[in-house]
Amino acid sequence: MDYTVRVLRKCKEYGFRVYMDPHQDIWSRFSGGDGAPYWTLPACGIDPRGFTATQAAVVHCEYPNAAEADPASLPAMIWSTNYGRLASQTLFTLFFAGRDFAPKCLIDGVNIQDFLQSHYINAVGQLADRIRDAGDLLDECVIGWDSLNEPFEGFCGYSNLNTYPSEQTSTLKKGTFPTPAQSLRLGMGQAQTVDHWSFGSFGPKKDGTVTIDPQGYKMWAESDIEEDGVHAVWGWKRDPGWKLGSCLWALHGVWDVESGYVILPDYFKFSPSDTDREVVFLEDYWRPHWLAFSARIRKSHSEAILFVAPPVFAPPPHIPEDELKGRCCYSTHYYDGLTLITRHWHWFNADALGVLRGKYKSPMQAVKFGEQAIRKSLQEQLGVLKNDAKILGSYPTIIGEIGIPYDMDEKKAYGFTDNGKYKGDYSNQQKALDASLNAADGPNGLNYTIWTYCPDNSHVWGDGWNLEDLSIWSQDDLRVKERCRISMADSSSAALLKPSGATDSSVTLATVPGDEVTDSKQQSVTTLGAWENAYDFLTDGARALKAFCRPYPSATVGIPKDIQFDIHKAVFKLTVRVRPQDALRPDGLEPQRLSSSSETTLNVLGKEELATEIYIPLVHYASDKIVAQFSGQEPSNISAESADSSRASTPVGTAPSSRKPSSLDLSSSWLSSSEPGSMLSLSVQVSEGRWAVEDQTLKWWYPIPSPGENEREYTITVRRAGGAIKTTDVRGDICNLWELLCGNSCSVM
Repeated sequence: MDYTVRVLRKCKEYGFRVYMDPHQDIWSRFSGGDGAPYWTLPACGIDPRGFTATQAAVVHCEYPNAAEADPASLPAMIWSTNYGRLASQTLFTLFFAGRDFAPKCLIDGVNIQDFLQSHYINAVGQLADRIRDAGDLLDECVIGWDSLNEPFEGFCGYSNLNTYPSEQTSTLKKGTFPTPAQSLRLGMGQAQTVDHWSFGSFGPKKDGTVTIDPQGYKMWAESDIEEDGVHAVWGWKRDPGWKLGSCLWALHGVWDVESGYVILPDYFKFSPSDTDREVVFLEDYWRPHWLAFSARIRKSHSEAILFVAPPVFAPPPHIPEDELKGRCCYSTHYYDGLTLITRHWHWFNADALGVLRGKYKSPMQAVKFGEQAIRKSLQEQLGVLKNDAKILGSYPTIIGEIGIPYDMDEKKAYGFTDNGKYKGDYSNQQKALDASLNAADGPNGLNYTIWTYCPDNSHVWGDGWNLEDLSIWSQDDLRVKERCRISMADSSSAALLKPSGATDSSVTLATVPGDEVTDSKQQSVTTLGAWENAYDFLTDGARALKAFCRPYPSATVGIPKDIQFDIHKAVFKLTVRVRPQDALRPDGLEPQRLSSSSETTLNVLGKEELATEIYIPLVHYASDKIVAQFSGQEPSNISAESADSSRASTPVGTAPSSRKPSSLDLSSSWLSSSEPGSMLSLSVQVSEGRWAVEDQTLKWWYPIPSPGENEREYTITVRRAGGAIKTTDVRGDICNLWELLCGNSCSVM
């Protein structure tokens, strides 16, 4: 917790706003995912050493079996099938609905549901207390708290344990796929012949059967782990009615171990307190947990924004406003599932959300052909998710996770195929990521948090978790520091600045070998000398940078109505809807002034009003003059596309004096001899108002309707003057170029 506080203070130092995420997948890393500590498994009467043999969970380090483990062979996304296996089905049922479905499971005098939930909520509460007691983080840096990541219903609502569930949306059919009844028998060590599925371009397909023989292993812990019900390590006292050594669902009469017969196939379908009423997981179990969790958080953080994250693709339940208190955000997740599972960018895709929500009579109706149709479909799906927030009220939506796999096509971009011919070519990854992030733009205007940034990502093991490889940065994509050249082609190489010489260098944040370093000598990270400047440092190792480094309105006077960005043409268009109530109140904020000592700037702008602020990334909008100065080319050779410069004007801005960086101080280096704003080359058209540029922020002022007037719409279009940068072979001392350009003002996001 002390470390977390230090990290948060570093986030605050750099201006980040943070919402805390109690993250888990598949319950625990010991059950094939991440999250809960080990002790929760024996507390539930489970022995995780039997997971692999019984296939109650697919565990990466033991795949395909504990005796002959080959973790590198783990199939893509096979971890997600754990939602359909006995370990997670049992654990989440106990966590959310133990009182109803496992009343005999008492520990320390309470039901296992209360035991698990109270420990979880108290643990997060302790962290919230520690952050509160730090004194300078709540609301200044930490703005809110997400609920339990990607919760799962377990068995709750299953209508027939003898068949595959059709309503549950989290179970991927890939590899072995036992029915719940078969999982119960496997958990007790009984051999079963189960279906086997493969996942291809057109989705899952049954391709045979496989016999699983646990060979004496069980998922259930033996009674000898406790003496008289007391655990020697953790000290809990188990009720005598909860007998270990056998399946707890058999203990509750769901099935008979000896015969394997399922006695109550619809046991989890109906409420025990009202056997005529079918359970509804969100209303009956998830919402009460969310309310208990949020109440504890607000004891420590009274003004917290509480994020509502129900199961994946499930609309949230209604939550009373007196619980939300005007401080809420809907936090849903979205991935392009076909690309994620197949690790390939296809020329077709499908409306997966529409299929799950019954939009189509046949799944074939959901198929989309061509990139334009795919992008349109993704945007429509995110629009559906955004619309779910209306169930909660007038609250915003954030896509809590969105991203793409970088290890596409057998890791072709890593040089693992075709004799390394395509090494560094992230063009397909760029297309896929741009399609997903574009889906958040348009009329949706959604915020999102990209999954993920992983500081120890590698080409071999990906993010270090179940062979997922979604990190926008990798240590194996670091440029070998010698001399650099700029490459800004649309092919989207990970090496935005590619190596072309030979000298040693050292850096400070990690000890990492370069991709092409063959000896054992590693780079020692001690100064910025390896990069010479902040921009080079921030982009080194980034992948598909042009897709995730995109312009966006960071603060809007009014409401964004439409956001469009073409990464190939470097054209950004924003339409805002402005109402009389968007004006500053008489007792509102003081007018913000440009951070400049230039009286000329202030005389031009006059008394500054509140402005819409748009982030303009240097990646897409660096000026020809600056690039040409160091490339040895004429400016006309750098841009390949003309742009309409009508109504374009010179941006107003200033830069502090330059100084050369000597350590890992990202506040260094400026282009001291250039005109204000000349680091960017912009052609700006506005339907109304005036604009100015300060560093990488474009400020746009426009009239606000007076009380009684109708709302108005304004549009701004930002192009790179002269067209998108398409240079593929610009040589020069690029490290010095970015040192002059950036310093403290350059940022990637």
